[in-house]
Amino acid sequence: MLEVNNLKVDFNTPRGRLQAVRGVSLSLAKGDFLGIVGESGSGKSVTASSIMKLLPANAVMSGSIILSGENPLEMTPAELRAFRGRRIAMIFQEPGRSFDPIYNMSKTFLETFRTLSPGITEEESDARAVKLLEEVNLSKPAERLGNFPHQFSGGQLQRIMIALALASNPELLIADEPTTALDVTIQSEIVDLLMNLRKTRGMAIIFITHDIELVSNIADRIIVMYSGLVMEESSAADIMKNPMHPYTAGLLGSLPTFGDHYSRRKLVSIPGGIPDPVYPEPGCPFEPRCPFARPECRNRIPGLDRKDGRYRCVIDGAKEPGRNG
Repeated sequence: MLEVNNLKVDFNTPRGRLQAVRGVSLSLAKGDFLGIVGESGSGKSVTASSIMKLLPANAVMSGSIILSGENPLEMTPAELRAFRGRRIAMIFQEPGRSFDPIYNMSKTFLETFRTLSPGITEEESDARAVKLLEEVNLSKPAERLGNFPHQFSGGQLQRIMIALALASNPELLIADEPTTALDVTIQSEIVDLLMNLRKTRGMAIIFITHDIELVSNIADRIIVMYSGLVMEESSAADIMKNPMHPYTAGLLGSLPTFGDHYSRRKLVSIPGGIPDPVYPEPGCPFEPRCPFARPECRNRIPGLDRKDGRYRCVIDGAKEPGRNG
């Protein structure tokens, strides 16, 4: 359904060209649930926005993105608007910023529906809105259509944002950090909602997050990104049980673990930070932070193991710390 091949995204800045995404490839079949994990600056959100072609004017893109036989990178603005309405939708981290504060929910849904069906009446729009809001489990939806954004909680706004995204019955829903600003209980409810929608609607989902533990419980596959590159890709179970890349292992090592067996385990943080994306080094971007780094890491980047489709470090096994250890 979705094929992304060698996607590269740079941004022209006063300091030079910032390399945000450096050759990402991924594929998604109908109904798949893919998690993309990485810390801030890894390129995960830029990758997601590229699929929607929602990037600022200073972005320079290359590669290919094919969704159900269509390439958004080659579309005119009018074609792109129709494509987003028919094929793909996206929800964001802070839903409050996506709403016009002077529009109540009835007006908000009407504007959305009219981009899809220009002749729809207000009564028809309200009826469709209520059905969608019921689907996302918003309490008393008919009574809330007259409310404005400031009259809803963050969790309620995220449900409404999901309902708006469902208006076009998309084949693919991209959720960019949809639970980050919510408390733990509401996070769980939103995740359960997305899982249920995937089942009932059969749509594919790309879930962007910095929380590898969260996404491991809901995704079929996980892509781990760092400094614009894919460090590792495999099933969620394989990633959690047997991480192949030192960066993935570092992410898992920083997670708190409950239970008597692990109660005395010391949490391990990854030292340092993501390298400057304007002046990246030629080798592995994780090399300065890696406890297993060797001299060759300065000139080589982890490659895809064709046997099992997983990314590995160039150091086979990487069992003994190198000069950074």
